[in-house]
Amino acid sequence: MIILASGSTTRRAMLTGAGVAFAVETAAVDEDAVKRAMAAQVADPGEVAETLAGLKAERVSARHPGALVIGADQMLDCDGAWHDKPADAAAARAQLSALRGRTHRLTSAAVAVRDGTCLWRHRQEARLTMRRFSEAFLDEYLARAGAAVLASVGAYQLEGLGAQLFSAIEGDHFTILGLPLLPLLDFLRENGELSS
Repeated sequence: MIILASGSTTRRAMLTGAGVAFAVETAAVDEDAVKRAMAAQVADPGEVAETLAGLKAERVSARHPGALVIGADQMLDCDGAWHDKPADAAAARAQLSALRGRTHRLTSAAVAVRDGTCLWRHRQEARLTMRRFSEAFLDEYLARAGAAVLASVGAYQLEGLGAQLFSAIEGDHFTILGLPLLPLLDFLRENGELSS
């Protein structure tokens, strides 16, 4: 049995689209406290994403003996500033204004745990450059995107209207969406969870 320890609808859709059978159970992890503690230690955003993914997987694994639990997380870093999912439209506007005309880094991590033991961990990075869009475009984007801007770090969904925000992208599409899917599928095949 595979359990995804993430409430992300995008991660669910990626696994479902790839033909993976899984259940979903979210884990109660104080992400803000972990981020504050790791920021104080001057941790790399990738380390933070991997730590959070591992904590989620471990918490769910403790409740499901024998199950393979996949935890996942993502961090957005722009010149040393970490960005989270915006709390409201005003925060989304501020975040997009801060990212406009700059290159930021998205790091997605996944960790696989069975019976409390980490079997696999992986992280991948992508670099995205936002174009210098106008205030009028920003107003229109926020109005058209609506509540969707609150569902992801960076206040955009690349697979939709958010694509219009960018001038350049370097990196794996699935990583940008929040899961290093291809390496995860390789791991699942190597461990007999998927046919090879």
